[in-house]
Amino acid sequence: MRVAVVTGSAQGIGRQVAQVLAQQGYALGLNDLRSPTDTLAMAEKAGVPTLEVVGDVSDELFVQDLTDKLKTKWGRVDVLVNNAGISCIAPAEQTSAVQFRRVFEVNLLGPFLLTKSLGALMLAQRSGSIVNIASIAGLMGISDRVAYNTSKHGLIGMTRTLAAEWGGRGIRCNAVCPGWVKTEMDAVDQAKGTYSDEDITDRIPMARFAYPDDVANAVAFLADPKQSAFINGQAIAVDGGWSVDGSWQSLRLSRR
Repeated sequence: MRVAVVTGSAQGIGRQVAQVLAQQGYALGLNDLRSPTDTLAMAEKAGVPTLEVVGDVSDELFVQDLTDKLKTKWGRVDVLVNNAGISCIAPAEQTSAVQFRRVFEVNLLGPFLLTKSLGALMLAQRSGSIVNIASIAGLMGISDRVAYNTSKHGLIGMTRTLAAEWGGRGIRCNAVCPGWVKTEMDAVDQAKGTYSDEDITDRIPMARFAYPDDVANAVAFLADPKQSAFINGQAIAVDGGWSVDGSWQSLRLSRR
């Protein structure tokens, strides 16, 4: 039995990642700050075993408890998807130390704690795949997101370091870097009036938001030891071309 752990699995990208992995037959360890009720129901319908572990990934004691429960139930972990994350939209000069620290705790410290703890099981197995959900904000600068951008740059740095450190011991570590995705988090951010749909779609060569499934399928590819057997340490953008298009706006839109 292959076992996958997905954090932030109650909604959005995490829920869709869990669904795709369930369809591929993975047993699922599902984490979020609240019960991932819909995700659990989906997994039950797919007929795969599940373990629900509710808690804060930035809490070291909780991460140890999660690891102990997974080890007791299945004795192994084959895939870890570090998806839990929070955003913070504010000019740098208005971002408080409290905000900055909290974003780092969830977006970077949490993945480190989980990777260290669950990675120990993978190292003992000499096999496993870690997939970190970073962002195109980890590949470039985007205004008014200093805490979020910096945390995602750090997550990509951690990905590359662990790929180098653990690759020879059977563990691959990669990152998926989504562009803008239509999720509950996007709805909350847009409700603040910080951007519109057109601000995003006009900037993307493929002229649409990403779907959660676009990201989930990339994660499933990187999780699979056959399909992506020699891919290690990569940060793969799933952004419809956002990060490669240097055109000015009128030129970009003239090609539509």
